[in-house]
Amino acid sequence: MASFDKVLIVVENLPVPFDRRVWMEATTLKKAGYQVSVICPTGKGYEKDYEVIDDIHIYRHPMPPDISSVTGYLREYATAVFWEFRLAHRVWRERGFNIVHICNPPDLLFLVAGWYKLLRGVRVIFDHHDINLEMYEAKYERKDIFYYGLSLAERLTFATADVVISTNESYREVALTRGKKKPEDIFVVRSGPDLSRFRPTPPNPAYRKNKKYLVGYVGVMGEPEGIDYLLKSVRYIVYEKQRQDIQFMLIGSGPMFEKLQELSEKLGVADYVEFTGRIEDQELLERLSSCDVCVNPDKKMPYNERSTMNKIMEYMAMGKPIVQFDLLEGRRSAAGASVYAKGNDEVDFAEKILELIEDPERRKQMGLEGQCRMKEKLEWRYQAPKLLDAYGAISLKNNKCITNKTGVAS
Repeated sequence: MASFDKVLIVVENLPVPFDRRVWMEATTLKKAGYQVSVICPTGKGYEKDYEVIDDIHIYRHPMPPDISSVTGYLREYATAVFWEFRLAHRVWRERGFNIVHICNPPDLLFLVAGWYKLLRGVRVIFDHHDINLEMYEAKYERKDIFYYGLSLAERLTFATADVVISTNESYREVALTRGKKKPEDIFVVRSGPDLSRFRPTPPNPAYRKNKKYLVGYVGVMGEPEGIDYLLKSVRYIVYEKQRQDIQFMLIGSGPMFEKLQELSEKLGVADYVEFTGRIEDQELLERLSSCDVCVNPDKKMPYNERSTMNKIMEYMAMGKPIVQFDLLEGRRSAAGASVYAKGNDEVDFAEKILELIEDPERRKQMGLEGQCRMKEKLEWRYQAPKLLDAYGAISLKNNKCITNKTGVAS
């Protein structure tokens, strides 16, 4: 019987180990006895084209500049697929693999995985990080030829996969319906942080910029993330409610970063908003630990309704009360650790922030509830066994295949 114990993880949109989820998966598999290799892009301070970290072999490739247009994405994807084929051949030659674990976006990684499945008999696991049809519609507000091309790529990705890993129940529904996968071939593995590493630190009052309260955001700064709504909420708080005692700290970067800085100037709130850009993990922990309230202004739209945002998990891990718009997966994740504003209503969002600012006891209770949810249900130590179950399903499939061919289980 063939032993499926050599894994190649392919991720295109973030370098490893910067991508926390992929790195937790890789280290979990390594501890379970798998040989693990990773193909990913360079960036975020990880510029070596090859290195070994914790006995995990990482092969990196260059990427063209991030251009938020259809032609820019096509160029990026074509470049990535070229390098993924090239590096997969290198990994096959140097270390070998019999499971390819592909992580979208984009939904083109089936090309690499399918090639090795067809010619080498490897098994394929699809780790479903993003629903690209909803993401495309959110960005471009249209269903054109590229949308239907993405739909085809998604169907082919699901068809290539032997097992699907979904990040939440909404994504599981996509795998069941659009992906036409069997329930027993889908495993929900949430992106809960590792609480042994992601824990509060002593707060630093300097981040308050001489103000009494600090409200924090961490994450990507693009169109779906709704930072423009947040800045309008800040304007309402500062000018309509006459509150000049609250500092807002926005951690992260993205395609809208410079435009959002310009918007803060235009709205007259630049003195109350700090854009930090990307920061190191230790500084992130210190900054989040210093916040009184954390926010998630993701716009109410189909993509955000179905997606679980890492920042929600991170806020809860740090024991912070949350304000967000009322989104399906946001509510499923945070439950009572968050208050929920009306969808895309910046005034109600602002009022919810002020409600929490004025109620320290409620903030404390919400923060404790979030930490309890993480410690009792959502953190990575509860997700790791589910990941290993997905890999165990690969071996079961192989045993059934051998039984069907020979009539005797090996």
